[in-house]
Amino acid sequence: MKTLILSIILISASSAVNAQNLTPAQKEADFRYLASMYSTYYAPLDWKKQLFNFDALSIQPWLDKVAATTTDLDFYEVCVAYVAGLHDTHDHFSMPSDFFASLGFSVDIYDGVLLVDSINRTTLPSKDYPFTTGDRLISVDGRDMTMMLQDFANYAAWGNPIASKRLAAARITSRSQSIMPHATDVIGKSATVVIQRQGGATETYTIPWVVSGTPLVVGPVPSPKMTQKMTQAKRKSAREDFAAGTPDYMTELLNAQWSGIMDADEIASTGSGSRNPLFLSALANAKFTRRLGGNSADVFYSGTFAYEDLTIGYIRIPSYGPASTATALTQFEKEIAFFNANTDGLIVDEMHNPGGNLCYGESIAARLIPDYFRATGFRLKPFWTRMLGFYNAWISAKASGAPQQVIDQYELLFKAMLAANQQGQTITDSLPLCSSSLTRAPFMDADGNVLAYKKQIMMLIDEFSTSTADSVPGMFRDANRGVLYGMRTDGAGGNNTTYDAGSYSEGFAGMTLALQTRKEKHLNGDYPYTDLIENTGVWPDLTDDYMTKDNLLQGGAPFLRNVLQHMAAQIRMFR
Repeated sequence: MKTLILSIILISASSAVNAQNLTPAQKEADFRYLASMYSTYYAPLDWKKQLFNFDALSIQPWLDKVAATTTDLDFYEVCVAYVAGLHDTHDHFSMPSDFFASLGFSVDIYDGVLLVDSINRTTLPSKDYPFTTGDRLISVDGRDMTMMLQDFANYAAWGNPIASKRLAAARITSRSQSIMPHATDVIGKSATVVIQRQGGATETYTIPWVVSGTPLVVGPVPSPKMTQKMTQAKRKSAREDFAAGTPDYMTELLNAQWSGIMDADEIASTGSGSRNPLFLSALANAKFTRRLGGNSADVFYSGTFAYEDLTIGYIRIPSYGPASTATALTQFEKEIAFFNANTDGLIVDEMHNPGGNLCYGESIAARLIPDYFRATGFRLKPFWTRMLGFYNAWISAKASGAPQQVIDQYELLFKAMLAANQQGQTITDSLPLCSSSLTRAPFMDADGNVLAYKKQIMMLIDEFSTSTADSVPGMFRDANRGVLYGMRTDGAGGNNTTYDAGSYSEGFAGMTLALQTRKEKHLNGDYPYTDLIENTGVWPDLTDDYMTKDNLLQGGAPFLRNVLQHMAAQIRMFR
């Protein structure tokens, strides 16, 4: 009976959301509001115009699309497409909905095709759905995979085209209305799914969509009188989990020091942010001795490989947003001390790392780089409310007796933004966010002895090494510290937050407020010669794509063998 009642509620709600409760005037007002926020707050406006010929301020064609919509969900689709044009990992338009639909299995792109990589056997028992991991998804409801990747491109418009395609693939079988307005279209329906088995046979299945949550219903919303002044965009704190006792004057600085994925619905890739390595199952046959990763209090996964005549250390950094940076750094320092004393080289794994605290990332880099190095710089968007916030925080910090370093940082950042604003610059020059200088010292003890790791290092990166996990490889590479191995990082090169995006439609918009910069300009792929990380990412010295069918079926063993082989060669080369 409960299932029947839920189905009736969902079907009724599905009918409701296909209505138009927002008036044409309300939709136009909200879209103009959305575009105005990108005009005011968005740091990479000119960069996106240069890269993609996308002018976010040319909104008349978009207003025409808004005027043509006949449902609220169609209006949301226009907003999603507009923000997707920026190709910015940190920026997407989202809805206040917890509705989710799934076919009970997931797919990803391996060797250029879509393969099944997980199956919920409670939802899809093998006796009725005998397809398995490694089988190929051919079509859903008559649309082949090329069509569907194009259909879902707007829901996965990240900075890296490989990451974007992989996320679009994930949306085919797992749909969240918070980022896909018409996800509710599948309520009460089944999908016709064509699978090619590994033996070559093609099979067709009818799979019901399993849904949960509440479909989005908007309005009707009464319109205020035209003389009423619209309120300023409300900014959601990038970091709402400040440690207890954090002084109020630190809020602006701590928010500016965040670069990471803020919504779990944005990432549908297996293993993102996980403490366990992607190749966890392959460790059993790799002569690996685990140190960290077996207890809930362990921030990292670490250990050593006995490889031929070498002892190779390994540590995985799952994200740059630990619950406690102090606890995490203490654990990391203990591991580095052990590795310095007991290994011939070290593998640092930040694949599928969704980013987080930029200064924690900089501190990790200081424990891997035994010399002075250039920290990631930031070109800030000098909008007035931000300048005012930094000015007030600077005054408050001085009045509260804050550490001089904090006072110096606020003074430096405020004066740089003020100068840029007064000179008509849309962004500042490169600035430090974690100290008052872009030159960073290695980790030392009180006597000045360097405690950072001193032997050969290889860092593993991929297309889901995001935000702060773009920044750290950039510092690593610019310091010529070691070998970057894997795939180009995501290219989410800024710091970010989220704003309310409309008084009527109640959406949200991600916002990149600054641009990360590297020590020197670089030329990679088809991108311009630039010091920016946004979209370009940080490229590996040795390219190795984990996303192969062999790695899927063998738990990453081929990839791990390659990593160890190259790490051993690197150690021996520099002995």
